[in-house]
Amino acid sequence: MKCPHCSKEIAVYRNPVPTVDIIIEVDDRIVLIERKNPPYGWALPGGFVDYGESFELAAVREAEEETGLAVRGLAQFRTYSDPERDPRQHTVSTVFIVQADGQPVAGDDAGKAELFDRDNLPELAFDHARILADYYRFKNGER
Repeated sequence: MKCPHCSKEIAVYRNPVPTVDIIIEVDDRIVLIERKNPPYGWALPGGFVDYGESFELAAVREAEEETGLAVRGLAQFRTYSDPERDPRQHTVSTVFIVQADGQPVAGDDAGKAELFDRDNLPELAFDHARILADYYRFKNGER
């Protein structure tokens, strides 16, 4: 690409966008949100990391904004980076596991927030079915 001021060639960089997803454990269930913005569907709470914000603070912020739950015990789980994981753009998500008490209440871009157990999960957006399959294997002591 040429600089509009001096006509020199300048590099254009396209980088993945950092996001967080949060597995919120409430007793033996997890919290999922139904997205009210595209892409629609059920998903783990999460979102984009703001400039100047740590991934850990982004996870706590997104969990509380989308579910109304105060979370504790933040632990990093895994990072997912398949360029096709989000149909909007190439995102890289660091997934955290947290605990909370109470009933979730939908907020921010969540239309609904509900508790689910392993045996009644809805169809999930993005790569969240894969994330939860990895999570349940981890909980069973598998790698």
